[in-house]
Amino acid sequence: MSTDQKQDLARLPDVSALRRIRMLLLDVDGVLTDGRIHFDPEGREYKSFHTRDAAGLVYWHRSGHLSGFLSGRGGHVVEMRAKQLGIHEPVLNRVDKERAFEEILARQKLDASEVAYVGDDLLDLPVLRRVGFSATVSDGAKEVRDAVHFTTRTAGGFGAVREVIELLLQQKGLWDAIVQRGGLG
Repeated sequence: MSTDQKQDLARLPDVSALRRIRMLLLDVDGVLTDGRIHFDPEGREYKSFHTRDAAGLVYWHRSGHLSGFLSGRGGHVVEMRAKQLGIHEPVLNRVDKERAFEEILARQKLDASEVAYVGDDLLDLPVLRRVGFSATVSDGAKEVRDAVHFTTRTAGGFGAVREVIELLLQQKGLWDAIVQRGGLG
């Protein structure tokens, strides 16, 4: 384990706080994707999503947890991906993420301490500072990396969300059973 990884683990909230997490909120561009947006000649937007992140979300949901997207952008591709993944709260096109976060908490009847959030840029800071567990990707903005509990080893769009999910499920004592079942059921 590298010195950076040891420092990151030292910044984690205590296990009891991590076990209280009931919802995982994710920024999209730069977290679930590598942040690049591609357009074809007709102006249609394309993004790439990693299958390991999708599998991680399946394990998260099967473990009885909620999920959400909290993104300053939207678009058909993100809406479609949210539907495919069974995202409970796909909140898109919201630059005031703190206000959107308050609305999610009210709808889901959650306290901020019961939420984990993964963001990568300055718009995410107000939410990252309030949640029970905050994380960013290895290529997130320096100001965000300095503010969070955990920084992934993986860059956004390349399995970083899966890394966060595994960490949370391990802390909750649920990961070994998922592995034993080969990810099924």
